[in-house]
Amino acid sequence: MRNQALFLSALALISPLAAGTKTFTPDTNHSFFGFKAATVLFDVPGRFERYKLNIQGDPADLTTVKIKVELDTKSVNTANKMRDDHLRTEDFFDAAKYPKITFISEKAWREGDQVQVQGILNMHGVKKPLQITFTEATGLNGAGNPTWSYKATLPISRKDFGIGADSIAAKISLKDEVSLNLLLVGFFNDAPSAPAAKPDKK
Repeated sequence: MRNQALFLSALALISPLAAGTKTFTPDTNHSFFGFKAATVLFDVPGRFERYKLNIQGDPADLTTVKIKVELDTKSVNTANKMRDDHLRTEDFFDAAKYPKITFISEKAWREGDQVQVQGILNMHGVKKPLQITFTEATGLNGAGNPTWSYKATLPISRKDFGIGADSIAAKISLKDEVSLNLLLVGFFNDAPSAPAAKPDKK
């Protein structure tokens, strides 16, 4: 009985700490991972239709937040089938060899009304540090549920990741800089509670 009492006391101390852990559930109707490339003649907007987003932590304490993103390179969509098929080849993303683009955060913090996230972007077999500046907004959605959104636009160089490095078409007309356009909309939910411990039977 004494051991059981000690166990319950320890559980009571741990529970308040676990209560701060939350999971972000994305609203897939509004969230997107987009980009805009540019040729000498026109811009090419696109997005990745399939992705996995895992955000754990408390939005009120960004030191607790961990983020992992996986984009399916085969799901690239620029509204042009011939161009999308070409983007999946070895000339660009080489989706057969590199099926995922990943970003894993290392730390997150606030600067005024902005959220800074620093991590590693792994694309086309190349890993590079990346810092993303998000504009955060909170409010109620149409159903009256508390909702968070994080919006960011930032430039990267496709050549830093070897995208289009050996493509004749890219060398002729595609600019190096690509703009990433990110919008994460969703809900922070408390993590599921651990099942209650069953008392020892005497």
